[in-house]
Amino acid sequence: MRIGIDIGGTFTDFVVFDEASGAFRTFKRFSTPSDPSESVLRGLEEIRRTRGFGREERVAIVHGSTVATNALLERKGAVTALIATEGFRDVLAIGRQVRSKIYDFFSDRPTALVPASRRLEIRERVAHNGQTLMPLDEGMLPMLAERLRSLGVESVAICLLFSFLQPEHERRIADFLRKAGFFVSSSHEILPEFREYERTSTTVINAYVSPVMDRYLGRLEQALGADDFRIMQSNGGSIHARLARSQAVRSILSGPAGGVVGAQFVAASAGFDHIITFDMGGTSTDVSLCDGAIRLTTEGEVGGLPIRIPLIDIHTVGAGGGSIAYADVGGALRVGPQSAGADPGPVCYGRGGSAPTVTDANVVLGRLAADCFLDGRMNLAEEQARLALTELAQALHLAPAAGLTLAQTAALGVIRVVNAHMERALRVISVERGYDPRDFTLVSFGGAGGLHACNLARSLGIPRVLIPPAASTLSAFGMLAADVIKDYVQTVMLPGETSFSLLQKLMQPLAERGRTEILAEGVAAADIALFPMLDIRYVGQSYELTTPLSANFVDDFHALHQKIYGYSSPDADVEIVNLRLKAVGAAPRPPLPSATIGPEDPVSAYLDRRPVVLEQGLRNVSFYLGEKLRPGHCIPGPAIIVHADTTIFLEINDIARVDGHFNILIDVDSAFS
Repeated sequence: MRIGIDIGGTFTDFVVFDEASGAFRTFKRFSTPSDPSESVLRGLEEIRRTRGFGREERVAIVHGSTVATNALLERKGAVTALIATEGFRDVLAIGRQVRSKIYDFFSDRPTALVPASRRLEIRERVAHNGQTLMPLDEGMLPMLAERLRSLGVESVAICLLFSFLQPEHERRIADFLRKAGFFVSSSHEILPEFREYERTSTTVINAYVSPVMDRYLGRLEQALGADDFRIMQSNGGSIHARLARSQAVRSILSGPAGGVVGAQFVAASAGFDHIITFDMGGTSTDVSLCDGAIRLTTEGEVGGLPIRIPLIDIHTVGAGGGSIAYADVGGALRVGPQSAGADPGPVCYGRGGSAPTVTDANVVLGRLAADCFLDGRMNLAEEQARLALTELAQALHLAPAAGLTLAQTAALGVIRVVNAHMERALRVISVERGYDPRDFTLVSFGGAGGLHACNLARSLGIPRVLIPPAASTLSAFGMLAADVIKDYVQTVMLPGETSFSLLQKLMQPLAERGRTEILAEGVAAADIALFPMLDIRYVGQSYELTTPLSANFVDDFHALHQKIYGYSSPDADVEIVNLRLKAVGAAPRPPLPSATIGPEDPVSAYLDRRPVVLEQGLRNVSFYLGEKLRPGHCIPGPAIIVHADTTIFLEINDIARVDGHFNILIDVDSAFS
């Protein structure tokens, strides 16, 4: 049995795949923010109870966790210290002197995770070529350990000058402090790469969040009893929990990464390889662009702090089903980024929430059926949502639109505002990076995505929307489809004339390490693939492009530079900054449901007709049960398709068809926007 688990801000999603029978099951539980493991354990108990499997049955779990992310964003990580080369302890505070708001003289930079009192120095020095200028003063280590104890330090980050070339000093400090009982993160283990500030920041973040992740995963491992317990990484692959406990920085964006992997897998099976992923949950919306492959970046930021590890290029905005709508001090309507979360949640959940949210707006507009939510297991409090939105309308001094109530008028405004936020996010990862959205398919998932996807696609000129059958839990499904992936980097600073054979030789230690560590993850040798790459730039440039290692790597770099930036300089000198290696262990892909194409008439899935507020006004609209739709069925808009855990809204002239894998493909009408 293989189980994918994704913890979100509002719901925790489960996907259960029984390899023996080939059966899938998905379900959701409310997240438990005070203790995220509680919702996981309750969900697993529900699986045991309904499926009836015992401790003797082999169970593999892949888990996407927000524990590390929340610890960083909420500044609730371990008490951390930084050990730096003497004279360089303030690298973390100095940073790059980059102003996020260049014209705001009162803008504050994020506070360093380690205050000055816990930034300590040690006497040693390595030169830029890796030669030792000053030996490590090991006599300082006992006093350093005592100082750390007096400060109440739990975790230590070590980042010495040029340790990516000569890590021996870091190794000796780390060995001493680990024997003294400290949790230690060394930069040569986390990120052996140049750029002092980014390397220090990434190492400190790992030291800050790893003890929290270690305790969380330790509790889960003991309680779950899984034979194979893996954690989703930000790079779209999974690693064993034992490694994630010491390198939690690699799982900072694990949940959103699972969604992109799942979307790319489902879309490729349906014949689409140029996609924009749109993951709208209860708290936030994550978007990403896949131009034939999942795009990675090493220039990520979380909470304003740089993280240099490879991660999927995802843009996140605080817009979700639980985003709170309110009138600001100027009397204008605002939506988010504050969220009602899982507790108390939207007003319509009847769990004590009083602030109207996007979900409440969809209920009041009739687009979210109050009696069909979560397969009818949770009846939404429609009247409470209506009262909350009426109060919002009064605070905004709105007058009811023609044919609509005051609550419906406010609700329509809430939807328009949140759609504008999400449209802006989609433009960031497409138009602003030189991609034409009209060349892509929008893959919509997450519990709230289907209610907004068609209108967003229409605004951007995207001709088609694809919604998988288990869209609400696609992130958890993506974790089951994820390969085992490990990334390695080594700074080399070599001229562009370096021979291909020498580069292959220099790459060999990374290749051997990658192969060994993937084998240790339980992957068969035949299922391992290694992808060597180079970070290359023109001499004088500040940033690099990652280029596959081949005999023609310089020509390939020029071509890549032309594609991304619109120009290249084939006569200019280039330099090789880093060697990179991606080691991939292929995981078995869960099979997608399929059936032969049948008749177009969806009468067997018809539910009834209900009043729904469209952009054109109030209309009676047909409702269909998503679980009863079959390949070949065609549904013209306006219509509402109700699944157990998500709802799809079609405007006038949108046309939805069900393909052979039960995906809903929607041809979006662009006649109005």
